[in-house]
Amino acid sequence: MRVIAGTARSLPLKTVRGSGTRPTTDRVKETLFNMISPKIPGCRFLDLFSGSGAIGIEALSRGAECAVLIEQDRNALSVIRQNLNFTHLTQNARVIAGDVPHTLVRMDGEKPFDVIFMDPPYAAGLERRVLEILQESSIANQDTLIIVEASAETDFSWLEEAGYFLEKEKKYGSNRHLFIRKAGTKA
Repeated sequence: MRVIAGTARSLPLKTVRGSGTRPTTDRVKETLFNMISPKIPGCRFLDLFSGSGAIGIEALSRGAECAVLIEQDRNALSVIRQNLNFTHLTQNARVIAGDVPHTLVRMDGEKPFDVIFMDPPYAAGLERRVLEILQESSIANQDTLIIVEASAETDFSWLEEAGYFLEKEKKYGSNRHLFIRKAGTKA
């Protein structure tokens, strides 16, 4: 796994040992960032369920103003910090140790992020829980692009009911990225 582009281009990143995390492959990460590249320079980026920190680090490398990375696993937190140090991207990064839903509730009152990326554990139902919290939170407004990495089987038929709309979707085989926004917004 490596940084694809930007100031830390081609630098290798450490991964979290064990099966508790699923790193986004370089190919999928490159496709994702090619799709959102105009939104990244100068943006406020939130990386939920950060794992190794590869997504937040990619955003920083490509010019994000700041990235907040939230992770609860101690081993993953250590890897995130090592990767940030190695890529020299610590200055604009904020790493928060904690459970994502509870941390998001505590963050209410902060200014909104431009892009929120989440890659929660599959089949845990966390996508809906997080989106329900974000619906009521100051950290996501109608201009915030929310990207969810999920298994191909994950049901999102409830999105509209939860106050969101699907802007687009990119399938990769066994998983996919959903690009969503709060309802009532324009792309």
